[in-house]
Amino acid sequence: MAGCDCGAGARYRDCCGRLHRGQARAGTAEELMRSRFSAFARRDEAYLLRSWHPATRPERVDFDAGMRWVRLEIVRMEGGGPEDDKGVVEFRAHYTVGSEAGELQEVSRFVRHDGDWVYVRGKVS
Repeated sequence: MAGCDCGAGARYRDCCGRLHRGQARAGTAEELMRSRFSAFARRDEAYLLRSWHPATRPERVDFDAGMRWVRLEIVRMEGGGPEDDKGVVEFRAHYTVGSEAGELQEVSRFVRHDGDWVYVRGKVS
């Protein structure tokens, strides 16, 4: 079986797949970030919207049909641990569009909402 899109090393079904299916909850902001990357890679709009803070959540997620997310790199984290209520994860998301490679770098903010980690917003650099 292939490894999870998030790069954590486990199989998808045992990693982000459990969160996407609602069988587990993210224990940290990093775990939520990884699961959201995996959801973008798999075009799982329902999970992305569920894991977005209601105050900043869009009505829908627009996926670029030609873009393929290929690798996630965590750059740094602030807070976001099991005992925290907020956290920051800076990451690089690598993608391809056709034969062209690209990279998106973002500093994402997460908070606990009703006990679950959710994405609030990010600043792309």
